[in-house]
Amino acid sequence: MQHSSSEAQGAPLGGRWMQLVIGVICMSMIANLQYGWTLFVNPLEEKYHWGRAAIQVAFTIFVVTETWLVPVEGWFVDKFGPRIVVLIGGVLCAVAWAINSVADSLTLLYLGAAIGGIGAGGVYGTCVGNALKWFPDRRGLAAGLTAAGFGAGSALTVVPIANMIASQGYEHAFLTFGLGQGLIVFALAWFLKEPNPNLLPKSKSNVVQSRRNYTPQETLKSPVFWVMYVMFVMVAAGGLMATAQLGPIAKDFHLDGMPVSILGLTLPALTFALTIDRVLNGITRPFFGWVSDHIGRENTMFVAFAIEAVGIMALNQWGHNPVAFVILTGLVFFAWGEIYSLFPSCCADSFGSKFATTNAGLLYTAKGTASLVVPFANIMVASTGSWQSVFFFAAAVNAIAAFMALFVLKPMRARQIAESSQPAGKLAAEGAD
Repeated sequence: MQHSSSEAQGAPLGGRWMQLVIGVICMSMIANLQYGWTLFVNPLEEKYHWGRAAIQVAFTIFVVTETWLVPVEGWFVDKFGPRIVVLIGGVLCAVAWAINSVADSLTLLYLGAAIGGIGAGGVYGTCVGNALKWFPDRRGLAAGLTAAGFGAGSALTVVPIANMIASQGYEHAFLTFGLGQGLIVFALAWFLKEPNPNLLPKSKSNVVQSRRNYTPQETLKSPVFWVMYVMFVMVAAGGLMATAQLGPIAKDFHLDGMPVSILGLTLPALTFALTIDRVLNGITRPFFGWVSDHIGRENTMFVAFAIEAVGIMALNQWGHNPVAFVILTGLVFFAWGEIYSLFPSCCADSFGSKFATTNAGLLYTAKGTASLVVPFANIMVASTGSWQSVFFFAAAVNAIAAFMALFVLKPMRARQIAESSQPAGKLAAEGAD
């Protein structure tokens, strides 16, 4: 009787689905720190004449601090629970944009970027980790919906931010949206809760999961982790190369201003492609996550990465046609964004729930590693005079990753999980440890 009452105490307000909703809202609140940044670059340059390249260093600082510190923030979550980390993250996000609103030197702007990166990484890592822990039976879907919040969340506020910059100045927009977004995250953080294992449903049988919880140190020693890391870097780099260079590609193909009509909607080709990117990049995360809950992570990876490879090659072949350019870039984005749901859920399946936030955070640093490869696309284009080498490289790494999913990762994970669930005595000793 006492046990059931403690379980009732352990249930948060609104149950685990409310935990997921809170995570999605918090993610959409921090999305502008990455996706809204582009709106502020020109106003900053017009006021201070620092040069676009110098201003964009702030964005690089943000991405590096946002990705590389997630394992540290994840360690705090696994030790002290999600609430405190998201509370602090919300405050840091608000402080960052408040600093940006008064920054009259590049030093201050870079400081704001670093603080914003730490705050956003704390919120991002915690919300994804919380979804993985609360939904062992629907990890792909839960991680996908949470990651989609980060991708799609900015879509709601892009127009209001742009309007406020135009009417009241970029400083006012930084301060108003910074404080507003930070306050919402701060308020919602109080409702976040670490799951009680007794309240959680068991996993579905068609997703292979480890029965023991690996510490971050054990995870880093596992060959399975490093195979996933290499695959994550390969697919992320291939996708980032194609997506980060979409503007220059459209310009070189002489398509950037060309009008395209699809389903009665007419837009310039590049604008159309970027709009579809936002939508499909959001939809793909829960969609492929949900698929992976039913057919397994590695099988889903094989399908998605293979579609990505084919899509990139098709873009190389037929991308000079404006309609084909819009449709094929949509396909490329759709087959790329799912890495942010498949890899975290595969990581939690492989190494257990207890340290899921830290372990997924360690894997997430692959995004930062991949971003370092992106500038090489420009070098390849400059040396060869065409985008063909970039397309071939991006398609090749996706094809290799697709085969690695089925023929390297799948047997390795099956072997590791079989070994970890064998001797009961040994398992109990490790669990106590």
